[in-house]
Amino acid sequence: MTTRLRENGILRYSRQSDPPGKIKIANALLSLIDKKEFNAITTAEIARVSGVNEALIYKYFKDKRGLLHDVLADFIEDFMPHIETELLDVKGAMDKLKKLLWNSIDFYNRNHVCAKILLLEVRNFPRYFESPTYHLARSYAHLLLKIIEEGIEAGEFRDDIPPRDIMQIILGGMEHLLLPGIIFGKKVNTDSRTESLYDIILNGIAKPKG
Repeated sequence: MTTRLRENGILRYSRQSDPPGKIKIANALLSLIDKKEFNAITTAEIARVSGVNEALIYKYFKDKRGLLHDVLADFIEDFMPHIETELLDVKGAMDKLKKLLWNSIDFYNRNHVCAKILLLEVRNFPRYFESPTYHLARSYAHLLLKIIEEGIEAGEFRDDIPPRDIMQIILGGMEHLLLPGIIFGKKVNTDSRTESLYDIILNGIAKPKG
């Protein structure tokens, strides 16, 4: 995972090769969205906080929501290679699932602004589901689905539940488990949340012994 700078508790935009003005705009949005809802933020306010001309927002991101998607994509692009590397030497679907859950909860916990964008700000807008950022986010779901299918094929997980249903239940359970902390800006215990979710999932999908 890219080593990101942190300012006032907020991890910053990581694409250091981008033009300075673009980086300043992205970091300004991260700072603002930590304190208020996206719809309450104006492009003029972003420009003021970033210290750049408001026209640059439209030059680099087309509009305010394009900026939101770009910031989210930056975090997803950072996370996916990290989790794929973490899973390389893990054997067995059960252990892979636990590793994925721990890293996902840890990611949300350490990146509360990104978690807020993903869970609270983009999904209430239909255009998100047509955006490149959404298709990038789906790579995570595909990784989870692959683990589930591996577990079914190996006889670790039940084969009488559709894999995609299991995937959706896991994603929904994890997000709802973390949502109160995201809404109120509180960290959760990564280890205990992982164990709780893992135990609940495994009791439901693990193939009964014998």
